[in-house]
Amino acid sequence: MEDKNTIWEKVVSALNRVRPYLQNDGGDIDLIEITDDMTVKVKLTGACHGCPYAMQTLKAGVEQAIIQEVPEIKRVISA
Repeated sequence: MEDKNTIWEKVVSALNRVRPYLQNDGGDIDLIEITDDMTVKVKLTGACHGCPYAMQTLKAGVEQAIIQEVPEIKRVISA
């Protein structure tokens, strides 16, 4: 398995790919943590925080983008 720094960088890269879509709607996303069991914890901010579609965005958009780029990641959750 790749080291944590490499995985962190790949996750950041994936987030940077979806970030413009979130920013278009007045939101953004912060990477909080990658746990030992390969769960990514993120925080939706701005308009995305508290949006009724936030969980759908997290699962359908963010999680898919991250797992596509970093297959070692098991899931993405909101911190």
